[in-house]
Amino acid sequence: MTLVQSRKIGFIGAGNMGQAIIKALIDSKTVPASQLFATNRSFGNLKKVEDLGVTAFQNNEELVDACDIVVLAVKPQDLVSVLEPIASSFHEGHLVISLAAGFSLQTLKRLLPNVSGLARAMPNTPATIQKAVVGYCLADGAEASQGTVEEFLAPLGIVVQVEEGELFEALTVGCGSGPGFIFELMLYWQEWLEEHGFEPLLARKMVVQTFVGAATLAELSPEVPLAELQDRVVSKKGVTAAGLQSMRELELERGLRYSFEKAVIRDQEITRNTSKQ
Repeated sequence: MTLVQSRKIGFIGAGNMGQAIIKALIDSKTVPASQLFATNRSFGNLKKVEDLGVTAFQNNEELVDACDIVVLAVKPQDLVSVLEPIASSFHEGHLVISLAAGFSLQTLKRLLPNVSGLARAMPNTPATIQKAVVGYCLADGAEASQGTVEEFLAPLGIVVQVEEGELFEALTVGCGSGPGFIFELMLYWQEWLEEHGFEPLLARKMVVQTFVGAATLAELSPEVPLAELQDRVVSKKGVTAAGLQSMRELELERGLRYSFEKAVIRDQEITRNTSKQ
């Protein structure tokens, strides 16, 4: 039996990310549905996980009392109001995994002083198709929970342990926010194709397949540097070379780096604000 298979796992919050994790755990047979529990403010989302075989609780305190692992899957702005009334229900034996962006381990420890098994996790939206990059970090004293946390997150995609701070911020922006940035580029691609006469649905399909094809080539050639894969597309003084030269003259890389850094600054601001709550 695996580390999490016999554990009772409760989700406070059953929104999109909570549902994605629950479905991945069940589909991968990592945890049976009978070991999963959830609460949620809206009945609709709770009904969706009940349909998967998850047991619903009427209140968070009951869930905490019944479960060994508690996943905090509520919106960050709701986390303090959710935890304050039930903080005393948590005890030393709990493992708590927070998905709330901006809440440091130090802040979580202050909100849940009885818990030593604390972890933060940052999945991105491809978790819904089990293709996520999931970063996590552990609080001091929670090292014994590393195997359990990794086993819990593994069905979602690639799992990366990082230290809290600069590395976790970079992962949050580069991978957590990353799909949003990529979709922005895909929108530009689609708009350009539409401007040149393609119907929207066909343009979208062409763009998606171009990105999927490039990503799959990279995935299937892990030993080949991305720069070499790019070189295979480029012929000297050819069409691709002309486009790439223009991108570099326009300092596209600089613009992207600036955008990433702006996102990091916002992440730091949110973390500072939550630490005052």
